[in-house]
Amino acid sequence: MSSDPDTLSADAQRLLKEDSFENETFSDLDLQGRDLGQKEFYRCTFERCQLQESRWKNTRLEVCVFNGCDLTRIQVNQTALREVRFEGSKLMGVDWTGVSPNPELAFDGCVLRYASFVGQSLRKTPFLRCTAMEANFFDLDLTDADFSGTDLTGSNFRGCTLTRTDFSNAVGAFLDPARNRLKDTRVPVETAVLLAQTLGMRVSGFNTDAAERPGRKKGR
Repeated sequence: MSSDPDTLSADAQRLLKEDSFENETFSDLDLQGRDLGQKEFYRCTFERCQLQESRWKNTRLEVCVFNGCDLTRIQVNQTALREVRFEGSKLMGVDWTGVSPNPELAFDGCVLRYASFVGQSLRKTPFLRCTAMEANFFDLDLTDADFSGTDLTGSNFRGCTLTRTDFSNAVGAFLDPARNRLKDTRVPVETAVLLAQTLGMRVSGFNTDAAERPGRKKGR
């Protein structure tokens, strides 16, 4: 990334200089590592933008969409997020802990690997068809959230309220009832089997012992 602002496109320069934007679309901009703090965006769309490690401190985004953007390790301390939707975007390693309270987010087809969500209310938040492997979900209210089609392999849920949370079509979800509040939580059969096995039970038809897997020939 060049440090010379004159090498940036006119739209990128304006985005850095001005403080308020409404009903605008920003496409194919390279703003890696740039400071986008202290700004307001209302009904704006970001398309295919390179925003890795950009900084959004004290910025307000309302009714905005990020489509096909790379937001790896963006910094969102004190960022206000209202009806912000991420579609087909990369958000690897983002720490959402410091965002303003009660963010309104939606994720569809995004990469959330290594992300951290801590101490927030994310009620009704959709995490649809995402890759959220090795992500952390700590001390959250995820009531009525939807993880349909999301890969949660290696992710950690701790101290979360999971009332009516939908994991029914998620992959790799492990939910420890001793560490989370579960009520009417929807899970796939594989999650229920994994929990039963960790409690020392053997589930008929789902035995992981290689010697008893279907199709394995027994010795004579």
